Amino acid sequence: MPLLIQNRGLDRISSTAELFDKYPHLQENARTFSSKLLVDVDPKCLLYVSQREFAATTPADKCVSVIGSGDATTCHVVVLRHTGSGAVCLAHCDGSSTWSEVPLLVKAVMSLSSVSKEGRLELHLAGGFNDESKTSHKLSLNILAAFQKLKEDIHLETCCITEMNDIVVDGRSHRPVVYGIGVNVKTGEVFPSSFTHKGPAEELRSARTFTGGQMADIYDSSRGLVKIGPCKWSPNLDIAFWLSQNDDTILKYLSTSPMAEPPHFVQHMKTTIQFLLEHPNSDSLFPGGQPQLYHRTERGDWERAV
Repeated sequence: MPLLIQNRGLDRISSTAELFDKYPHLQENARTFSSKLLVDVDPKCLLYVSQREFAATTPADKCVSVIGSGDATTCHVVVLRHTGSGAVCLAHCDGSSTWSEVPLLVKAVMSLSSVSKEGRLELHLAGGFNDESKTSHKLSLNILAAFQKLKEDIHLETCCITEMNDIVVDGRSHRPVVYGIGVNVKTGEVFPSSFTHKGPAEELRSARTFTGGQMADIYDSSRGLVKIGPCKWSPNLDIAFWLSQNDDTILKYLSTSPMAEPPHFVQHMKTTIQFLLEHPNSDSLFPGGQPQLYHRTERGDWERAV
């Protein structure tokens, strides 16, 4: 079944502009969504999802109230929710393997909704902007097309992507309006958000993506555990080269959208590279080939489970 908009199948579209022309209410919804005040999510109830990760849970989860992801420039954050079970999945997609990633998200929600006969699958998309290389536009179309190929009915509710998530700064440079979103696991509300805390194991997770790791499910909702890895990478001393470069060079070559990155992007890249140089062989981080597991303490922090 195709992707549904107001209960009608989405026709083939060749551009996001065509999508918004055909469905003016999506434009209006996107404007309303992007104008909402940013929610600064409390880390004590948050499960943060990084690039090329997804996580799914249900309203019964006692460890997580909000799943969220930020720092999306050309990337898109995808939220899929079953209205009957309340099961929800959030993913941070960068276009590395959209066609194989989208079915994983549906499977994650459906596996948590098996007892629920009533309800429907609702989709919320945010991210991208009018970047020069049209990376955002390609990703927008690929995500929509990947959802259209599924056998399940998916209802597109929020579509704050590419040109509907674009703002021109200083009269010349384009940037996203919304860089991050969260979803309230209990209510299903989706909202623009900012995140000061991106743990646990932020450096390890960033290293996994930097070295080409594929989309990963990072959460076991039945046990309330964040699980990272095991990841594989080989020693690469060449990357030390980047630590001697100035910020503009790092931005130019390590970002898909140098003019639109958040202020902490360069430092984040340097920290990730430093982590890889300090851990040239990934095996040492995963004794016995087992993932790193983190549980939530009574204080609300994520702590490594031994």
